[in-house]
Amino acid sequence: MLFLRLLWQIPTSLVLVFIVLLCLNEYAIARPGRRIKDISYVTTNAPGVDAQRHLLDVYTPRKSVGTAKRPVVMFIHGGSWNSGNKDIYSIIGRRLSKQGVVAVIINYQLAPAVLVPTMADDCAQAVKWTTRHIADYGGDPDRIFVMGHSAGGGLAALLATNDQLFTNLGMSKNPVKGAILDDPAGLDMFDYLTKMEYSNDQQYLIPYGKEPAIWRAVSPIYYVSDHTPPMLMYSGERTYPSITDSSRRFDKLLQEHKIKHDYKVLPHKKHIPMVTQLFWQHNIIYRELLVLVGAGK
Repeated sequence: MLFLRLLWQIPTSLVLVFIVLLCLNEYAIARPGRRIKDISYVTTNAPGVDAQRHLLDVYTPRKSVGTAKRPVVMFIHGGSWNSGNKDIYSIIGRRLSKQGVVAVIINYQLAPAVLVPTMADDCAQAVKWTTRHIADYGGDPDRIFVMGHSAGGGLAALLATNDQLFTNLGMSKNPVKGAILDDPAGLDMFDYLTKMEYSNDQQYLIPYGKEPAIWRAVSPIYYVSDHTPPMLMYSGERTYPSITDSSRRFDKLLQEHKIKHDYKVLPHKKHIPMVTQLFWQHNIIYRELLVLVGAGK
């Protein structure tokens, strides 16, 4: 109680200064990574190209490791399929690059302009670009992993499980070697939208449309197979019930197919803190991610 009283007496300006200094300190710590901004991952003059949404940033470690190529992690932002921007998550790119990973942070088209199937196609296009060009930035095209939070976690899971996304792009195989799912949303939107159990569920008919066949087609849970790549899964103990339920069922299905994976429920965490924790370098997700992708090897 005494601490709270003292905190209340601190002028707002000093609190803001402290927050700014903390942010600058964290930025300085993560600064060793190099950011290459606003690279188009589709042909810029192709029909339907969005000049802002079909962009990605690459973050590379400043320290060289000779001719060795580094593992690659592509991060997909969340935002209920209707908001979000790669620039908000630059700290994740810097954190990863500081720890020896080439990071790719992407934009993709959003609702209401497009539906989720188009978003998934955008993400697959970004992976395809990465396989073709990441070696130019020191990344290993044979070690591409996908990562995402919330809606981005669901899209990352879809990339890892649905090979057809890459077949549609003329690729002979799915290049994704593993996935890191941070409080993923949309693992089973067919079940979610069929039940409509929660208030405001109608809002998700804007990004998903009204066709149950589409809900199922973009739900990763229906694509898990014996050749699904390794995964790390995390959900918050206090996250949304729908995420808790679908994550548990996804975990069970991975177990049934004997997929190498790990699923952790992080104590006391709500949905948003599940991504803001990535602000800190020594977060458990980074520690386990580095092992999965083989950073330093």
